[in-house]
Amino acid sequence: MIIDINRVLGPIPADDVPSRDEAGLVAELDRLGIDLACTVHSHALFYDPVAGAPPPASGRLVHVPVLVPGPLGTGPSTARLVRLCPAEHRFALTGPHGLALAGDLADRGTTVLLGWESAGFGEIHRLATLLPRLRVVLVNTGYRALRELADLMDAHPRIGVDTATLNGHQSVEWLARRHGAHRVWFGTGAPVSDDAGPRFQLDHLDLPDDDVALIAGGNARTLLGLPGDSAPPRDAARTGGRT
Repeated sequence: MIIDINRVLGPIPADDVPSRDEAGLVAELDRLGIDLACTVHSHALFYDPVAGAPPPASGRLVHVPVLVPGPLGTGPSTARLVRLCPAEHRFALTGPHGLALAGDLADRGTTVLLGWESAGFGEIHRLATLLPRLRVVLVNTGYRALRELADLMDAHPRIGVDTATLNGHQSVEWLARRHGAHRVWFGTGAPVSDDAGPRFQLDHLDLPDDDVALIAGGNARTLLGLPGDSAPPRDAARTGGRT
């Protein structure tokens, strides 16, 4: 089972993308042989997370709400996976309201997706130090952040990473061997970033099969509370029969 933990649904600025609607996104998942995608809506990501967007109707898409803390924020969520965007939505990740929201998420056992460029090393380190129970998956880190990323993952065992932009030679393998495959999630960041590259990389990871299975979908399946045989059907003719 292959689960993309980092996907955007809806139109994006300055580009016409197939994933502007659910049908287009599901077709892209079929094309790439991806069973399930955890999606934030572009309206919530780039425009107004308070107004939000309706959860997707397709069983292939898992809604990931974008949360904003404070009295002008979105309020709490019962989702198992949420996204925080402090830079995009102009709030302090480790300010009083930010820490109150993050503490509530830690108490609920909620996992947070956090963009590397949205927070930065210092704020992420401070958040993980103050709330060591909070699970954070850093997304869109890029290969240039590998040293800082390793520093954070060494210090904070509940910080993980997605593969969206970890395209340096053997970067994913190095992180999985150093920190464990249970801390690495398959993600593409599409359509803001490329999806075919991370998908190709997944098929060619130089790691044991069990580790690849965790990265591909096992970690996300556990996070989402999905049973092991829960992959929804997809068009085998379009995916070359891959399962």
